Amino acid sequence: MTGQINRRSLIKGAAGAAVGTAALAASKRSSVFAAPAVIQETGSQVNVVFWSAFGGKNAEVEQEVIKRFNESQQDVVVEYQYQGTYEETAQKVIAALQARQAPDMAVLSEANWFRFYANQYLAAMDDFIAAEEIDTSDYVESFLTEGQRQGKQWWMSFARSTPLFYYNKQMWAEAGLEDRGPKTYTEFSEWGPKLLKKSGNDVSQWAFLHAPAVDYLSWPFQGTVWAFDGAYSDEEFNIRITEPNSIKAGEWLRSTVVEGWSTASQDRTTDFVNGVTASIMQSTGTLGTLIANATFEFGSAFLPSEVTSGCPTGGAGIGILSTSPAEKQQAAFKYIAFATSPEITTYWSQNTGYMPVRKSAGASPEMQTFYETNPNFRTAVEQLAITKPQDPARRFIPAGDSIIGKGLEEITVNQAEVQPTFERVKATLEEEAKPILEQLKAVEG
Repeated sequence: MTGQINRRSLIKGAAGAAVGTAALAASKRSSVFAAPAVIQETGSQVNVVFWSAFGGKNAEVEQEVIKRFNESQQDVVVEYQYQGTYEETAQKVIAALQARQAPDMAVLSEANWFRFYANQYLAAMDDFIAAEEIDTSDYVESFLTEGQRQGKQWWMSFARSTPLFYYNKQMWAEAGLEDRGPKTYTEFSEWGPKLLKKSGNDVSQWAFLHAPAVDYLSWPFQGTVWAFDGAYSDEEFNIRITEPNSIKAGEWLRSTVVEGWSTASQDRTTDFVNGVTASIMQSTGTLGTLIANATFEFGSAFLPSEVTSGCPTGGAGIGILSTSPAEKQQAAFKYIAFATSPEITTYWSQNTGYMPVRKSAGASPEMQTFYETNPNFRTAVEQLAITKPQDPARRFIPAGDSIIGKGLEEITVNQAEVQPTFERVKATLEEEAKPILEQLKAVEG
């Protein structure tokens, strides 16, 4: 491509043709565990270093998945190394790449894998997918295509989520509210004061707690902006956060703090479990933690609507580093194929709350029975029908999540005025978008 860069093609990405000819079903289980060709030739065992970002209960489940993989065959050994949050893991991978000590594969969130692609640090997976004869049509389409560029697969969904609205049923009942989440943000504003408990200036129970910027405040608020029919940006990289409907979403956010029934929290999940707040918005991947630690009955619901509905996809996938030797790349994909197989995605989903990335797993009798007895897990699957990938400003601009989140945090912490705050966010995003467009022009033509 010559002349001006086609920004629409850069952002939309290619849907990509499905690669592979046979489903990864039980009858094909042997192909998942077969040694890569280079291993079969040498008889050696390949050690693969895997950097991950899951803590707490989810880390325990992930380590069980790795244990099962290592015990299932003798050709590949995955060495698990925890690196912190999604962003901490991404920063450590960047530093390791600079030091030429990078892992072979890493968990990368939906908001940070793209920076590695743009810098040509991810290995394409298409040949590995074909070698494993994986039927990619069995993957949830929106999850699969989010990891594609130029018709190739660069990132494979594994722990995919949406934000959910969680509420303490006892506190809801005490406030005289129906056993459901608020249908709209306007309705939630009416409920908020009823859920607040305070004596003088001392609050003993908040109605709702906002995330800090470092814990992805911009992620659930993406859904809020959409619900007010606004946007962070569009496919042409135009920054739209200062448009009237986006400002309306920001004004709602500010009103929750100004009116006194909500505030910012450094750890809203812990605060929810400890009864500090009646409700939070948090990932589906938090379900396992809440079930393990909450001493009260809680419910889950869709994010509220307003003018329309709004909910983003989220979570993480796994990328293979292009700096890894070819035999380790191939061996690393053996684990990815295992971890995203119908059997393992079912186990992972039931024990963490993340959504199964395979259609056959989600539709299986095992999962349907599980949903019947665990209705909170069903909420995310039902909400998936109205979700969509996030705006490019958060996913593709380096530090886009942080830039937006810090602006939102000024509002939730300092009650900053919305319009000037969003104007500053817009200016920063526009400046930070310039180099990524140049990078993409160099990489994609």
